[in-house]
Amino acid sequence: MDVDTVSIADMWDRLTGTQPDPPWWLVILVALVALGAVLHGPTWRVARNAVTIAHEGGHALIALVTGRKLDGIKLHSDTSGVTVSRGKPHGPGMVFTALAGYLAPPLLGLLFAALLAGGRITLMLWFSLALLAVMLLKIRNFYGLFSIAVTAAIIFGVSWFGGAKTQAGFAYLAAFFLLFAAARPVVELQRMRARHMAPSSDADQLAHLTGVPGLAWVSLFGVVALGALLTGGLMLTPDSGSLPDVPRPPGLSG
Repeated sequence: MDVDTVSIADMWDRLTGTQPDPPWWLVILVALVALGAVLHGPTWRVARNAVTIAHEGGHALIALVTGRKLDGIKLHSDTSGVTVSRGKPHGPGMVFTALAGYLAPPLLGLLFAALLAGGRITLMLWFSLALLAVMLLKIRNFYGLFSIAVTAAIIFGVSWFGGAKTQAGFAYLAAFFLLFAAARPVVELQRMRARHMAPSSDADQLAHLTGVPGLAWVSLFGVVALGALLTGGLMLTPDSGSLPDVPRPPGLSG
């Protein structure tokens, strides 16, 4: 019993405590990897699943918060998804539910950046696991179950078995990826709308619900994504004191 108590206490201290910041070179490296994953087409087609999870999770969370009944979530192999909720087909609850999808990835990335800036690496990883566990209860198709389970298994493996640098690198990678990735689906959305290929997109649903043009909603999605990227990027940028000193040429004095 004493061993169990100590173990629980240690786990709680680890969860609520702070961890040292990763070295500057690791932060820069994972930022470049995250950016590359967004810009490289084949990698993006796989990594976009994480954005879809956040997107549909945003719809689901706000549906519940606004009192709608959440029927289920489906994630598809083409990285699309759908969240079905029941309630009034109009009104604030429906508006906020439709609005939440494209706002969820950048705001989640910003939350991750804030946690990491405060040294809460373990808390950020376990918070991600908790979100996935709750979301798993509402998944209604096999690919969705598979996608959530694989994502959760990777996060758990890193948080439980990884060393300090591995955990920090992975956590910063996840935050940078969400911040970088949030804008690309917005651009893709507008391209599809311009070609009349997305008549029932979130932006067009919001236009129907509010009378505000769909382009205005797409612009809002983009502004939030860019704002989160700038704010979160500043939070994650290494302090100048952690950067290496630049050697001065011989003969120069300070």
